[in-house]
Amino acid sequence: MGKIVTMGEIMLRLSTPNNEKFIQADEFDINYGGGEANVAVSLANYGHDAEFVTAVPDNPIGECAVAALRKYGVETKHIVKSGERLGIYYLETGASMRASNVVYDRAHSSISTATADQFDFDAIFEGADWFHFTGITPAVSDIAAEVTEAALKAAKAKGVTVSCDLNFRKKLWSSEKAQKIMTNLMQYVDVCIGNEEDAEKVLGFKPGETDVTSGELEMEGYKDIFNQMCDKFNFKYVISSLRESFSASHNGWSACIMDGKTREFYRSRRYEINPIVDRVGGGDSFAGGLICGLMDGKDMKGAIEYAVAASALKHTIPGDFNLVTRADVDALAGGDGSGRVQR
Repeated sequence: MGKIVTMGEIMLRLSTPNNEKFIQADEFDINYGGGEANVAVSLANYGHDAEFVTAVPDNPIGECAVAALRKYGVETKHIVKSGERLGIYYLETGASMRASNVVYDRAHSSISTATADQFDFDAIFEGADWFHFTGITPAVSDIAAEVTEAALKAAKAKGVTVSCDLNFRKKLWSSEKAQKIMTNLMQYVDVCIGNEEDAEKVLGFKPGETDVTSGELEMEGYKDIFNQMCDKFNFKYVISSLRESFSASHNGWSACIMDGKTREFYRSRRYEINPIVDRVGGGDSFAGGLICGLMDGKDMKGAIEYAVAASALKHTIPGDFNLVTRADVDALAGGDGSGRVQR
């Protein structure tokens, strides 16, 4: 098993129970989560040595966030204690034709104010095989973008494979700023993950005639985008999840991948997810499954089938973290989606 380092922000998640709207709620369900933290939990569950790097406040809420990671076997020894507060996000879980809604309360959070000199990246990447980050972290603040680049330089200096989930968040930054920052960071990236919106908003690649809201997904458009991305950034692999949003409760779910060297293109098996229990963290569980598959030595087809099965299962689990086992993923990837009681 290899060592994977992820870095980003972990937040306190306050979600309305029973699909209530914010205005109805008298209480919130508490979870902790965040893009790269979710990936680390997935990888630890699969038996890999996973470490999460961040900054949290030196108070009981910061300790709770760290404890949530440690509970699932994630290494936390390089988490910095600094700053004023843990970021919060509020989640109103949609249903049927009513979309879910997220409200961020993360300004001035610990990770947004932490500086690169607070992290010992030489020690963090010692013995590491893989480093994963997302486009969310550089979006949090200009300082966080600088910290991200410092981490990437340190990772590449040690020969570490780097993956990025582009993860455009319009509530955090504009497309123009995303393109400026992220285009620069792509020079360090080997494996790039994103959907058609991410490719356009974060890197400026046009998706052709693909309309995710229509339930129709045009593969030729993805091939074209992937070729453009490989030409410009020399990625080893480019991957996109393919979400067909029929409603907040019913999605089609699959993915496609391209080998940057041979330009071989492959689309995975497709899953119908209905009803969805919680789609937050679905993309992170996909990234975690993909990294696991590639670290296990699977070819690109095997790795993406593992990733799609893992993330399909995540949609059935409340909270940000994907808490399924290797056996669960192997069973679904192998064709058992019956949901029958295991006795």
